[in-house]
Amino acid sequence: MTAVLPGADFKQAFRRHAAGVVVITADAEHGPVGFTATSLTSLSLDPPLLSFGIARSSSSWPHINLARTIVVNFLTAHQEAVARTFATSGIDRFAGDHWHRLGGGDPVITGSNWLRAETHRLIEIGDHTVVIARVVDSDVSDSSPPLLYHDGSYHTIGQV
Repeated sequence: MTAVLPGADFKQAFRRHAAGVVVITADAEHGPVGFTATSLTSLSLDPPLLSFGIARSSSSWPHINLARTIVVNFLTAHQEAVARTFATSGIDRFAGDHWHRLGGGDPVITGSNWLRAETHRLIEIGDHTVVIARVVDSDVSDSSPPLLYHDGSYHTIGQV
């Protein structure tokens, strides 16, 4: 049997991989939830599908598991504080005026580009669940530079 790479080495390898920063938000009729993620992937153009991973130990997981829709909020360079807020456990991530609700009630981060998607499939893999969702609505009108995550820090284009 092949040896498994130690978790610390695996984590270090992915710290070296620059990724865009998103906040995934949802409301499964128990109040809004959200978390910062860098695992977003485009899966298919026709139909438009995306995926992201969430730890089943996350406080957001029970809500994401029940939610019919989610919103992927693409954070811009000036939204590092929002990324940090949604990456912090044990706080009210929705305290403040950095979010609002879309017409159908979905929570969205103010000032972000976003995709609203319907949960299509949940796949348990290791200690995470991969969520596959079909995109049904969007607002991608902001042309601000994206927020990036690399080597444990937030960056913008030109800083990495």
